[in-house]
Amino acid sequence: MFPPGAGPAADPAGDRHERTIRSFQPRRSRVTAAQRDALLRLWPRWGLEIDGDGLLDPAALLGGLPVVLEIGFGMGEATAEMAAADPGTGILAADVHTPGQGNLLRLAERASLTNVRVANGDAVILLREMLPPASLAGVRVFFPDPWPKTRHHKRRLVQPEFVELAASRMAPGAVLHCATDWEPYAEWMRQVLDASPSFGNAAPGGPDGFAPRPTERPLTRFERQGLTKGHPVRDLLYRRRGGQGDERPDGRG
Repeated sequence: MFPPGAGPAADPAGDRHERTIRSFQPRRSRVTAAQRDALLRLWPRWGLEIDGDGLLDPAALLGGLPVVLEIGFGMGEATAEMAAADPGTGILAADVHTPGQGNLLRLAERASLTNVRVANGDAVILLREMLPPASLAGVRVFFPDPWPKTRHHKRRLVQPEFVELAASRMAPGAVLHCATDWEPYAEWMRQVLDASPSFGNAAPGGPDGFAPRPTERPLTRFERQGLTKGHPVRDLLYRRRGGQGDERPDGRG
């Protein structure tokens, strides 16, 4: 779709790194002229390929700011709104949806945001291969694919292995914030996170162990769709315990 280096690659990591079961499906939809223009102009400056080749320094990437990793940002409206509201935090936003990548870059330029970078590819490879231990100030997973059929539950992103991998890249005290409008997935997430030795519930007094909806999280498109369908929206806030997880879960340090 784009000349090499001029926009996001179709599969930046290729088959150079071991893949777990993918929790996402690449969505093929039309890239508008405005999105394509933003990608061509801004990708070399604000874009990042998740190729798994070499460690990143997230703080250096975002001008020394503490960095939150957002996994899956849709069309980027909520991401841009959070970045504008909190210019002291850098957002490394990872997705595989080309129209959304272009739209987020366009929104960031329009609002003169300097605290957003857009990463293209598999967030698990980003965490496992490219981010150093304790380098993230937080992780956000908003409205991931719930994979509702039982035979597809293995594709859900929030699994024990993912949670411990994310923990190993988060600084002590950093918060993992998940949100979903699919009640069975909310229960699944809570069970996985409650069982993790690396996290403690940051809002244990909330309804049924879930957190009250944080005011700093804007409504997303997926959330609006879920609310229209009458789905309850659940937020989960879990804080990284201190003094653990300074090594890779695979033992490579």
